[in-house]
Amino acid sequence: MRWAAIVLAGGRGSRLGGIDKPALVIGGMTLLDRAVAAVEGADPVIVVGPRRHTARPVVWTREVEPGSGPVAALAAGLSAVDTAGTVPALDDTAPDMPARDIPAPEVVVLLAADLPAVDCATVRRVRDAVGETGAVLVDTEGRDQWLLSAWRVDVLRAAVERSGRGLYAVLGPLAPVRVPDPGGASSDLDTPADLDRWR
Repeated sequence: MRWAAIVLAGGRGSRLGGIDKPALVIGGMTLLDRAVAAVEGADPVIVVGPRRHTARPVVWTREVEPGSGPVAALAAGLSAVDTAGTVPALDDTAPDMPARDIPAPEVVVLLAADLPAVDCATVRRVRDAVGETGAVLVDTEGRDQWLLSAWRVDVLRAAVERSGRGLYAVLGPLAPVRVPDPGGASSDLDTPADLDRWR
């Protein structure tokens, strides 16, 4: 099964004083590179946010109105997953590379770029759990972590087109399979205390 990944790497980092969170280095790797590494095998890997250096090639895109929230970022990412099965050229590494005529992805992983503990194994567990609609990681307090989830592309596209004000309004009604996260891979980095802890 071919699958894609959408990494959300926007946001203002307001609780960290405006720091560019995806560019933060934790354990010798930026948070953005950690997210991209966690979706190894995805084709394409689409990053929604301002362009930054990445260790691996990705497809870049932005919301129609940058900073307009995760639903707008998700819509922008989905628009880069062509339903006809072509993948855009990798902008920075091969600007003249034509689109490739290959089967469209069946599943897309949705991932935030501020998860210091995310890894391939966790992404694989969520991706492999996708049922009729999708799967979402559930943290140790029982909360659905929408920014570590996986979805049938056609189901997700239809849900985004119906839209909603927040991710829960878009994704919650899809009743995804809930995947436990005993290892804390869904822990994000939002505050100075979080940053101190991870460093």
